[in-house]
Amino acid sequence: MDRARGLSVRLKLTLSYAGFLMLAGVLLLAAVWAFLLRYVPDRAMLINPDVRPADGVFPIRSALLEVFAPRAAAVLAFLLAFGLLGGWLLAGRMLAPLTRITAAAGLAAHGSLAHRVQLPGRQDEFRELADAFDAMLERLEAHVAEQQRFAANASHELRTPLAVSKALLDVARTDPPSDTGELVERLHAVNARAIDLTEALLLLSRADRRTVTHEPVDLSLLAEEATETLLPLAERRGVTLETGGDIAPTTGSPALLLQLTTNLVHNAIVHNLPARGTVWVTTAVRPTAVVLTVENTGERVAPERAATLTERFRRGTDRVHTDHAGVGLGLAIVQSITAAHDGTLALTPRPAGGMRVTVELPARTPRRAG
Repeated sequence: MDRARGLSVRLKLTLSYAGFLMLAGVLLLAAVWAFLLRYVPDRAMLINPDVRPADGVFPIRSALLEVFAPRAAAVLAFLLAFGLLGGWLLAGRMLAPLTRITAAAGLAAHGSLAHRVQLPGRQDEFRELADAFDAMLERLEAHVAEQQRFAANASHELRTPLAVSKALLDVARTDPPSDTGELVERLHAVNARAIDLTEALLLLSRADRRTVTHEPVDLSLLAEEATETLLPLAERRGVTLETGGDIAPTTGSPALLLQLTTNLVHNAIVHNLPARGTVWVTTAVRPTAVVLTVENTGERVAPERAATLTERFRRGTDRVHTDHAGVGLGLAIVQSITAAHDGTLALTPRPAGGMRVTVELPARTPRRAG
């Protein structure tokens, strides 16, 4: 919003300092007048020669005023000049931290979010403001980075259904099928999955840890749906899927939580032994949480490497031999969805090889009757 240029804060403080100093000077001179000059007689009095030597006439009020007034005016002029100069220097020194904060805000406005004020000195109001501004820049930088990761995640996840649709259409164009019903059904299923995934990703882009639309969800049902969907992939790779566990009621976005479960099961199938691998998908209930655990067989993974697998574009192809390594965004999306549902994600290497991925979400509190 455009506003007319006003006086700077430094100039306002300078005028305030000078004004208070002038006021103090005037009050001091008024006190001198009220409590000293008022007792000086206004007529001449001869000094008693018996008391002290006769050295003239006792000063009268008018004579003192003639001497006092010019000097009082000179003192006030000095106070004014001193107040303006000292106030200007003092205001500049006091506002120096604010100048640094303003400069940092200007850099942030031009896109430089990595800059920090880092105001030195002891704690005071300006330091608190600088620290709060630094914390805000840190959160803003993390938010921008998260949006960039989201764009990469969205493109990665949407590429698969679009590629499948293109492949089906290319095959149909080169070799038109006699029965188009199966082709239409497959295209419809792929298109529906792409639409659901797009809506879920858009929901994730608008969501934070507290604003996800929560609906009753049973993680055990989502685990069964994910394993049934990915069963053909597991059979092609010679991987056995085993599911089990308790009913795990929680709240959240069904589309996002299904995507989370599907990503975990898909990763467990893809990053597995070349033959005769196994994937275990289980759900459990704790006093205040529900737990989804996905384990798989495979080669041993170092703990320090397991801690980096949720980073975007972190591939797992060096762990096992596979022809479907992806681009390393599956677990990054799982982590984002887990955080959006106030949950925790833990990746633990299995001693015998493979990984154990545990997602813990808040349990759904049953409604009280009445």
